Parts: sequence; C-alpha cells; structure tokens
Amino acid sequence: MLKDMSSLIAKVIDIQNNDTLHIVKFEAYGVELSMMSLELDPSLNIGANVRLMIKPTHISLAKNFSGHLSDSNQLEAIVTSVEQGKLLSNVKMQFFDTTLESIITSEMLKKLELKLGDKVSLFINASELSISEIIR
Repeated sequence: MLKDMSSLIAKVIDIQNNDTLHIVKFEAYGVELSMMSLELDPSLNIGANVRLMIKPTHISLAKNFSGHLSDSNQLEAIVTSVEQGKLLSNVKMQFFDTTLESIITSEMLKKLELKLGDKVSLFINASELSISEIIR
C-alpha cells in the first residue's frame, strides 16, 4: 500500500543556521512551512523555488482540530480519496493544486470518520520535511 512520497513546490523565505543545524522556512500558497536539517545544499538561497518531499506515513491528520501542536507545519486540505485496508488506510487530500497523501491506521480512519469532501488539518514535523530538488 505504500506509495510515492508527496511533493509540494515552495519558495525559500528564510534560512537560519547554528553550527550544523539548519532551519529553513518556506512559503507555499500563502502558508509558511519549516524544515529542520543537519545537511543543506550550499547553493540553496532565499528566494529559491524547491520541491519539498513528505513521506505519506509522516503526515498526521485531524478533523475539526483547534489548538496547537509541536509539529511545525499545519495545512488545511480537502479529502479527495479514501482507500481503507485491513490495517492501513490511504487518504489523499487536495491542498490548492497539489495532491498530498497520508497513510494512517484503519482504526484511526474509522475514529476520524473521514469521507470525501471533508476538510482536514495535516500536520508535518519540521524534521520530516525534506528538499528533493532546487528548481532552477
């Protein structure tokens, strides 16, 4: 059931460094995202467009969420597809013109009562976001 990683085009808006730790901030469709990394391409600079990658197993979902979490990245999306398996389920969501995918347990799918057209919150930890490509 594991599929390809989800990807998202974003623009670098800030880069912070402390020794070997890097925090990079991006903007995608007016939403700010953060990535934490120990390695960073030295040619990456503010203003660059990049392709961000996220494993479907690293996207958490919530329905009717309010409050704060320690995950740095929160997006709102619309459920476009649900494939329920015996143990794991695949949920596809539309975030503007980008399809993102989350793999969650089927037990949690039932608890969330997700259906097509539902608005969901997606959560991604800063350490789970990566740059796959600098778009030149």
